[in-house]
Amino acid sequence: VIFDLDGTLIDSAPGILAALASAFDACRLVPRQPLTATIIGPPLMETLATLANTSDSSVLQPLAEAFKANYDETGYRRTLVFAGVGEMLTTLSAHGYKLHIATNKRILPTRRIIEHLGWEKHFLGMYALDAFDPPLKSKASLLGEILARRKLDPQHTVYIGDRQEDGEAAHANGMRFLLALWGYDGSVDGNWQKLESPDHLMEILRCL
Repeated sequence: VIFDLDGTLIDSAPGILAALASAFDACRLVPRQPLTATIIGPPLMETLATLANTSDSSVLQPLAEAFKANYDETGYRRTLVFAGVGEMLTTLSAHGYKLHIATNKRILPTRRIIEHLGWEKHFLGMYALDAFDPPLKSKASLLGEILARRKLDPQHTVYIGDRQEDGEAAHANGMRFLLALWGYDGSVDGNWQKLESPDHLMEILRCL
């Protein structure tokens, strides 16, 4: 079982939004759209480009550094866990499922969050776009790397996420996808199998 992170296992909005606000303040810039949870999900530089309405690296790089200084040191500790997720991970581990994370979040805060939550024991691997050299460009490529490196059969591997991109990435790799309905993205239009709540996952996995 491979999980997305933001919007699927955790609600990272409090820390991310505070760090974004701090970064724009530090750079004396005004975001071009409201800082709400709807912007969370894409990679950091993509999010910053959207908020700053520019692709100019001389603008985006200082924003990124200011964001990282806040979020990587203290902001990640404001992460919340969706109800039932901790119990779900414990149950999956107890039943022998091999668990991994595939996320657009950078690998440094990913590892710090998992450690902060005491979840290291649950996951065999944590993977992010920037954990590879050169960095991967898409969630689909990330899932492909995990399948190859872990020698996983896509027919016996499921990806769980909350965004359109997650479903498309799973489909591109011949994997099943479960849409976590408690996540951030309310605009998913794929005909994906839906996961109503974390405590329903074991029931669904038994039927796959």
